[in-house]
This record gives sequence, C-alpha cells and structure tokens, in this order.
Amino acid sequence: MLDRLGPIVRETVYIEDREFLLDHPESDRLMTLDVVHEAFAKDEYMPYWADIWPASRMLARAVLHEPWTPGTEALELGCGLGLAGIAALAMGLKVTFSDYDACALHFAAGNARLNGYHDFRTQQIDWRYPPDNLRVPVILAADLVYEMRILAPLIAFIKKVLRPGGLCLLTDVDRVPSQAFNELLQTENVSFTKKMMRAGEPGGRRVKGTLYRITIPP
Repeated sequence: MLDRLGPIVRETVYIEDREFLLDHPESDRLMTLDVVHEAFAKDEYMPYWADIWPASRMLARAVLHEPWTPGTEALELGCGLGLAGIAALAMGLKVTFSDYDACALHFAAGNARLNGYHDFRTQQIDWRYPPDNLRVPVILAADLVYEMRILAPLIAFIKKVLRPGGLCLLTDVDRVPSQAFNELLQTENVSFTKKMMRAGEPGGRRVKGTLYRITIPP
C-alpha cells in the first residue's frame, strides 16, 4: 500500500514552545484506494490515522505538562501519525506506538526518527483483542471515542492493559458518543476526571475538547 500513497506532506506542528515535524499522506487520496474500500466493507475500517486531529494536539500538550519519571513505559493506542508518542519521547518516556493499521505504524516510526528519536517500539494492535502479555503504566489515546461500537472494547482494553496505579490520558473533541463513554466509565467503575482543553493550529480555529485522566486503583 505504501507505494500507492502518492505525495507525502511534511507539516510543522507547534505544541506549546516546541516544534514537531510530521510526514503524512494526503488523506483524500487514501479514500480512493481499493484496499481501503475493501477494509471498510470487511470491518467498517477507515484510515483516520492520516490526518493531524485536534485531539492529538490536545494530548501532546497534556503530555508535555505531566511530571513524568524518565524511563516510564507508555503505549500510544491508535497512534496514527504518532504526535503524542513523540511528545512523550521528548519527555523521556519509553514509548511503544500501536495502531490497527501497519501503514500508520510506518509513519509514526518515521516521524519519531524525523524528530530525532530512535529508541522506541511499534506494535500492531486491534484494541478489541488486547494481547495477554501487555501491561503498561501509561496509556496515551487521542480521538478514539468516535463510534458507539468502539466504546466497550476501548474501556475493556484500558482495564486489562493499564497496570494498577497507572494512568491513561485520553483526549476527545466531545463527539456524540462522549456522553455514552462517560456513562460506561461509571458503569465499569473506572476512576476518571475530566478537564476542558482547546487546541488548534497557530492563527487558526481553536477546537474545544476534553482531557480524561483514567486510573486503575493499586
């Protein structure tokens, strides 16, 4: 698929006082590929990973403000282009980029190297089927609350993979399923707090969203 993506766009993303470079294909072109149509017919899959979403900017900003212990392991779930994971690398975390789509992992890894980072891992993960041997103290997730069918598997993944005492930072732009997500977190007895955030391009439109801090009791 990589040889059919067409021109690659390089963007500079500004988060606080930092600059990150991200390469990505043109998302409109992806939608014309037969392999994408086949994936949608099979599993309603869409290649949302190719865009730089406001929620990923929010998450990167949140990551830069956390008092991390260097060397802490972090899993970026549904990493897409890897912005939040790259911000975590900048803060000294040991990052694993994960995504359903191997093509997204290719770009996330390339973007990490583009920003000067080489000590990271990638892992292809379908969060409906969490690996049995995967446990991490930090999960980073941006803009994953976009369809109702995703909510229960996403929360089940967090409960299974996040270590007791761990932290999941999840950002959302308050899409329609967010209310159901809040209710399901409460039903599943998952501890969480919420904080309003805004993000956007410099000089461009600012988008309001929510930062969830989800914890698993020790």
